[in-house]
Amino acid sequence: MTDREKSTSFGQAASAYESGRPGYPAEAVAWLLEPVREAGRALRVADVGAGTGKLTRAVAELGADVVAVDPDADMLATLRENARGVPTFVGTAEHLPLPDSGLDAVVMGQAWHWVDVEPASRETARVLRSGGVLGLIWNIRDDRVDWVRRLTAAMGGSNAEVLLATTGPRVAEPYGELEHREWSWERRITLPQLRDLVVSRSDIITASPEKRAGIEAAVDGVVASVPELADGGSVALPYVTHAFRARRP
Repeated sequence: MTDREKSTSFGQAASAYESGRPGYPAEAVAWLLEPVREAGRALRVADVGAGTGKLTRAVAELGADVVAVDPDADMLATLRENARGVPTFVGTAEHLPLPDSGLDAVVMGQAWHWVDVEPASRETARVLRSGGVLGLIWNIRDDRVDWVRRLTAAMGGSNAEVLLATTGPRVAEPYGELEHREWSWERRITLPQLRDLVVSRSDIITASPEKRAGIEAAVDGVVASVPELADGGSVALPYVTHAFRARRP
């Protein structure tokens, strides 16, 4: 299965994605938008690859006027349940159904690793005003913690995890260099939420029944070693949030 097919598979597990995936630290989202924030004016922002609206909500909570764009109509249906009143559009970073130069920022959460960099850079720049911001953000589990490292080994590394551990994201013209900051934090997670996190991953959504059963059995072995998850408990799942931003000339 191609990466493009995997990138549009999430709607099959939209409810698990909403339950299992973390939100984004408010300070990281504020940093993405900081270059274009102006007193007395609401920012105009598009969340592209918006999924179920995790980043959409964080942007809206900062007072921005936000629209959500995603290639998967099922994901957008879940977003509309969780971010009521946010306009939604089917589209991709390479083909945005938005007018020229109308936005202060385009943000993408857990999504830029799926794009074709050159056309996505040109297209996101098209919809930004001069000086606008392209903001890219990822939550990555902190594998410095032993049980988390074993969980990642059981699930297998994702495209995003490989990207962030190696070259990092790349943008093309007209953008210049990306600025980067990171934040370490924790999310309390229950066993049902952890299982939803596992099954919301594209490699598992698109896996054969045999492969999926093997992954879930390996995850069960890790879960059995985390006593905090027994009897309805919860455990702190550590993350490192990586945020990157670039300005449109």
